[in-house]
Amino acid sequence: MLKSDITTKDLQEKREKYVSKAVSNGNLNIASQASGSTITDKDGKEWIDFAGAIGVLNVGHSHPKVTEAVKEQVDKFLHPGFNVMMYEGYIQLAEKLCNVTPGDFDKQAILLNSGAEAVENAVKLARRYTNRPAVVSFNRGFHGRTNLTMGMTSKVKPYKFGFGPFAPETYQAPFPYMYEKPDHLSDDDYVNQKIEEFKDFFLSTVAPEMVSCVVMEPIQGEGGFNIVPKKFIQYVSDFCKQHGIVFVADEIQTGMGRTGKLFATEHFDIAPDLMTVSKSLAAGLPLSAVVGKTEILDAANPGELGGTFAGNPVACAAALAVFDVIEEENLLQKSETVGDKIESKLTELSHKHECIGDIRRLGSMVAVELVDHPESKQPNPEKTGAITKYANENGLLLLSAGLKGNVLRFLAPLNITDEELNKGFDILEQAFSN
Repeated sequence: MLKSDITTKDLQEKREKYVSKAVSNGNLNIASQASGSTITDKDGKEWIDFAGAIGVLNVGHSHPKVTEAVKEQVDKFLHPGFNVMMYEGYIQLAEKLCNVTPGDFDKQAILLNSGAEAVENAVKLARRYTNRPAVVSFNRGFHGRTNLTMGMTSKVKPYKFGFGPFAPETYQAPFPYMYEKPDHLSDDDYVNQKIEEFKDFFLSTVAPEMVSCVVMEPIQGEGGFNIVPKKFIQYVSDFCKQHGIVFVADEIQTGMGRTGKLFATEHFDIAPDLMTVSKSLAAGLPLSAVVGKTEILDAANPGELGGTFAGNPVACAAALAVFDVIEEENLLQKSETVGDKIESKLTELSHKHECIGDIRRLGSMVAVELVDHPESKQPNPEKTGAITKYANENGLLLLSAGLKGNVLRFLAPLNITDEELNKGFDILEQAFSN
């Protein structure tokens, strides 16, 4: 049992002694309870949550419908292991995912534990289906911290440095970053240039006939909420079809309503062959999925995919409740509303602070890029760090991102109240002025 009389300072000292420093902590306080978009720490201080456990809490902390579903399932059984004895929740959730993801083709799903595990299994399925070895991801992309997904991930520090060698046959293709577009190019010309670079990549780096799958985040999460241009993602999707390559959409951070649609690929009028889903799928319980074309999911034989805890029934119960909450509370529309309010606040701040270079969003997936000056566009990771530090010391959970560490990202729950939002904005404004 947890001891209730232990102090925050005691726990901080125990953390330093017993927990690896490799696990980062943006906030050193101790959570005691949480509801909606507010966390109360052990000392009674409240924290407005603009981080959402890195995009895990789209329906908020401790949503009553989710906790009720979890408690009901806990009273029945915890985990018989789906490959030992089946249970209803796994099958129901697989059916739900097949019905709500883009694409009018026959689909199947497999449930797993984490985002990285979902990506690994999507790659395994693509390799099994195509009998090809190579995997292509993109510059600035992030897909996980396992050996394979580290190789697919773009940022070296802190994710890859000193952890190699990495899995072979992983390649990173060029990806548009509209904020860095040269001034002399139009948006369309710049995207066309990146398409040409993408085509050349398959001449200079890896042949299409060697590639099992192309894996893309429709919005690069750790890369700084970099939104893919519609023309580019559609070209990549068509290229994959032309060359028999499995196109995988990594919707781990973008899914479950974050962008104002259930999945971000819906904004771009494409249907990926496979999709990976995790983070907000189960409102904080470990769960992920690969869902997509039946012929790809069926390429592997019994026993070749799975895991001890994969598709845990308690997590499945939470996920089914999450889908109900999204529909019943109209969270797709609320996502757009919340995102618009955050964007408006950042625009207001941009009139006061020259460090704001770019504001970008899709739904409530919002980011602001901090620079020395809007004209120079030189990244300003120092200011970014100072703002996140102030926020996390003064009642606001806030995250940074970006290849150069100069992006603030906003992942508040979709059902955040106006009161919570405004409290967060007040602290954010102080952080910018501090």
